[in-house]
Order: sequence, then C-alpha cells, then structure tokens
Amino acid sequence: MSDQCDFNDALEKNPANHVALSPLSFLRRAAAVYPETTSLIHEETRYSWRQTHERCARLAAVLKGMGIQRGDTVAAMLPNVPAMYEAHFGIPMLGAVLNAINVRLDPDSVAFILEHSRSRLLLVDPEYADVVRQAIERLGCPAPVVINVADPAFSDDTFIGELEYEALLADHAPLDDWQLPEDEWDAIALGYTSGTTGNPKGVVTHHRGAYLNAVSNVLSWSLPGEVVYLWTLPMFHCNGWCFPWTLAAIGGTSICLRRVDPERVLELIRRHGVTHYCGAPVVHSMMAEAAQGQAFEHKVQGLIAGAAPPASVLERMERMGVELTHVYGLTETYGPASVCAKQASWAEESLEERVRLNGRQGVTYPLQEGMSVVDSETMEPVPADGETIGEIVFRGNIVMKGYLRNEDATRAAFRGGWFHSGDLAVLEPDGYVKIRDRLKDVIISGGENISSMEVEEILQRHPEVELSAVVAMADEKWGEVPAAFVQLRADSELTEEALLAFARERISGFKVPKKVIFTRLPTTSTGKIQKYQLRQQLAAS
Repeated sequence: MSDQCDFNDALEKNPANHVALSPLSFLRRAAAVYPETTSLIHEETRYSWRQTHERCARLAAVLKGMGIQRGDTVAAMLPNVPAMYEAHFGIPMLGAVLNAINVRLDPDSVAFILEHSRSRLLLVDPEYADVVRQAIERLGCPAPVVINVADPAFSDDTFIGELEYEALLADHAPLDDWQLPEDEWDAIALGYTSGTTGNPKGVVTHHRGAYLNAVSNVLSWSLPGEVVYLWTLPMFHCNGWCFPWTLAAIGGTSICLRRVDPERVLELIRRHGVTHYCGAPVVHSMMAEAAQGQAFEHKVQGLIAGAAPPASVLERMERMGVELTHVYGLTETYGPASVCAKQASWAEESLEERVRLNGRQGVTYPLQEGMSVVDSETMEPVPADGETIGEIVFRGNIVMKGYLRNEDATRAAFRGGWFHSGDLAVLEPDGYVKIRDRLKDVIISGGENISSMEVEEILQRHPEVELSAVVAMADEKWGEVPAAFVQLRADSELTEEALLAFARERISGFKVPKKVIFTRLPTTSTGKIQKYQLRQQLAAS
C-alpha cells in the first residue's frame, strides 16, 4: 500500500478554508478598511463606504420586509444615481437577482422584460415613470410592486404609487445578518440582450463570475485604491461592466452622472480629479469635441468598447491627457472579456499604426480562462495569419450561466466546450484578435446593440413595404447606425420621412434607421437577402 498522501480526498473543504466567491464581500471589507473614505458623490450628496454599506443593508431590510427571497427578481429602471449603485449590493444580500433594465427601451420591450423575468419589485426613476406605467398596462401577469426613487438632480417628481426609496430606507434598520451566498453559482444578476428575433434574451450571471470580473478589471487596468471613477457608462449595461463591484474591491470613489453631457463630463473630471471612466466610442468623441483642444491637468484613463475611435479622436484624446484602452465583451461575458493589452514598443509607432494596434479586440481578460477564433463547424482554431475568418469563442468562469427560460438559445450558445459570441474575427500574427463582422448582423451604435432583424420586422409592418434589410452604416459620432434598404410594393409612393415616422412610433429612437434607400433587394435563388451587397453599396456611397 502506498504511503503517499491522497491530496484530493483526504483533505476536505470546510468553513475555514472555503468561502463562496461573491462581490458582496468587497463591500463588507470596504466599510471596514475605508469607513470614512468617500464612496460615492452625486451632485452635493456624498457618502462614505461606511454609509454606503449601511444604505445597502437598509435596502436589503426593505426588500426582506416585502417578502423578497433567494431567487426572486428585483428590477431597476434607473440612471446612474446612488440607488442604482446600492441595488448592486442590497438586492443580492438577500440572494435575490438584480434585473437592471435599459432605460432607453420602449414600453413593449420593458413589459416583455418584466413579464419574462417575473420581476416582483421595480425601482423607478421619475424620468421613466411614463414608460413604466405604459409597460405595466401591457403586462399579462401581476404587476411588480413599484418603489419610486426621487432624485434632487431631476426636477420632475412623477410617481407611480405611494412608495418612495429614501423614506423606506429611513424606516428600516440595516439588515445586519446578511450572508454571502451558500453557493457562488447562485444568480446575482439578469441582463437582457437583443435576440435574433428582436425579443431580448435574459442573460443570467452568477456571484463567482461577478467577483472574478470585478477583480479582472483591477488587474487589467492596474487600478490603484485612489481611483476616482466617473459613471459615463450606464450601470444597466452589463452591470456597468462589473465596475460597481470593482470600486468596492479597491475602496475607490464613484461620481454619479444621470446622462452623458460632454460639457458636464469635462467639468466633473476637472472638479473631482476623475482618474478613470468607461464608454462607447461616441462618449470619447463627444468629449474630444467639447474640449476644443484643452488638456486636463492630471492623467485620465478611459476604457473604450465597440468600434475603435477614428485616428482624429485618438489624437485629440491624447492631447487632452486621456489614455484609451480598447476592450471587448458581451452581456454574456459580464462586459469586458478581452483587452487590447498595450506593449511598450507601441509607443514608438506612428499615430496611424497606434490606432491600428489599439483598435483590436486583443487578448483574454486576466481572469477569463480562454478566448479563441475558431471555425464554427469544426471548432478548429484559425491560423494566426490576420486573414482567415472564424468566430470568437470564450470559456471560463466569466461566462454566463445561460439564458433564462430559453434552453434552445443556451444550447446554441454553448457548443464544443465554448461560448459562441456570434462575432466574426481574424487572429493576427501577434495573437491579438480583430473583429471583421458579426454573424447575427447586430449593429453596435453608441454602445447599444441593435438587432437588425427587429428593425426589419417593424419596417415590414408598414402595408406598403414588401421587403426590408437593415445593415450597419458607418457614423462618425455613433460608430455605426442602422441603415435600411426597402423594397416597396407596386405603385407605392411611400416616402422616407413617412416610413421613419412609422418606425419611431413602434421602436426605441436609437433603433430607428438613419437612412432609407428604396430599391429592389438582391436575393439568392432561395430568397435570402444578400446583405453583403448592401454593405458594399453603402461603403461605395
């Protein structure tokens, strides 16, 4: 018999050596280590980490008093205000799941999300009260209890019902006995993303993934504890790329911002000494335009996702004292899952070459186990030649649990031991990934994903439209916007203005095409529209 110790079986997990990973632990530590450090600033309001921990625990007590339990869904339709930040901790403290809804959605989409998620409670900002009221009227199930979240920075006090956030917090003592989840695989958040049919899919993420990607943000960006972070990125978008939890992990300071106004962004950066911010290409472009060549007196770092900024924007941002880093990911990967990690030698390159190098989707995020570009059918990796196109796939702990109540979509996404992104890319000789196209024709406009099929379906509801095809059109401000090619029925005199007005009544404004071209659509012998020809036509014009 061997005298060797059995390392795997003889030594077992116990409470002393194994604790479930959850970003909630970051808040508890921040309150203990940095109790008087400023955690959050919103207009004239300031909270310390001790106060933020207390407010989150009060929110948990409110929800517990309303019967919220482990596995229940609590939705939030809020801008970047303190309550939205607190929801990322107070809701999971009970084992409940945060469903942060895109505030730009129309009533039909909000109604679908509330019903599909079975949300029991909804936090609402007055600015979105009318949309929420219309959404609730469309529900085919019991409406969630609504808690209104008043904001002194927003003059309108339109409420739904009688419950108000601050009053409820004041009426409840902090929930002192909240615990980390027993199972780190428990859901922490639910985020909806566009599906190929236009109906959003509910992406379920877990405590373990949120914990790891929050830390991955720290490692990827080399974040110090003195970070002052400006919320130019919506917290409803992939849970703010996990940065609510990241800021707690390092005891940093959040500066809230209801909406992105470039003049206001520049003012807040200067006033508070903002060191870091995130955003879509349009955010950086607007900042560069508003700055008019004026530089900050301190170093500022920004994360940019989606299309790479034009060389002119990158040059102006550099002159402003802003260093941009390109990241890439999806709702299904908790936000950033890859980063264009900069090499020291790139600094010596020309601006044009730096733009090319920094505009790639890059390499795996520090705590993401793997990213590859593969042949979607054989699952064989493509050669690193910068020419052969394959699909970007991910695997690791920073990948969603799956799509809520959608087994077919989950099965399709998880194939061959990888999560399939649907994005087409090449692998360059240095091992960096560069996106070339999108399998599902998703249009990324100002950081928002737009399903081309959803827009097509809306356009084809018009009685005079026979066929439609929506593709991405390059746009200097938004990166890309939807453009529609429309085939009309015989003898139709429909105008572009009339068709766009028809669309605006049925979908969110950012999804409405910015250009309509009336033409006969090119199709294959089987009737499939050849979108690549339409893209070529746009590029040529």
